[in-house]
Amino acid sequence: MNFEIEQIKEMIFVIRGQKVMLDSDLAKLYGVETKRLNEQVRRNLDRFPQDFMFQLTPEEHVSLKSQIATSNKGRGGKQKQPLVFTENGVAMLSGILSSKQAINVNIAIMRIFTKLRSFLLLEKELVSRMDRLESDSAEVFKVVFEKLDSLDEQLPTHKKDRAKIGLNNKN
Repeated sequence: MNFEIEQIKEMIFVIRGQKVMLDSDLAKLYGVETKRLNEQVRRNLDRFPQDFMFQLTPEEHVSLKSQIATSNKGRGGKQKQPLVFTENGVAMLSGILSSKQAINVNIAIMRIFTKLRSFLLLEKELVSRMDRLESDSAEVFKVVFEKLDSLDEQLPTHKKDRAKIGLNNKN
């Protein structure tokens, strides 16, 4: 199966403040059943600490299902809450799933995670620059208004009996 980058991006969710992918989505990408992917993970649990992979709580699962508008298939749907894999967990999967497709998919996913991280860093940098610009411009405007106030005090007031300047249009 050939997946587009946009399709893979849509499979990345933020849960507990981390970008993660569902076991079922990864299984689909790797061309294996979710059950088989999870079997391999369970056989290699020492490779997947909590910051690489975790199981969703029932509340997180319900919330995620409502976000992606999925429904339970079959009789009652999945019995266990899905596993989700962080970027490091996805990278670790390449060590236990060694098919050509798994390797190619892993490379594509790692590139997407890297792009997302660089976009996030760029966004933070832009926000920081805008904050500095806002702060600097506020200081400049403060100085300009202070100068205008002092000029206002120094300007001579005009006399009412002085001659008017300009064209006199009396027709």
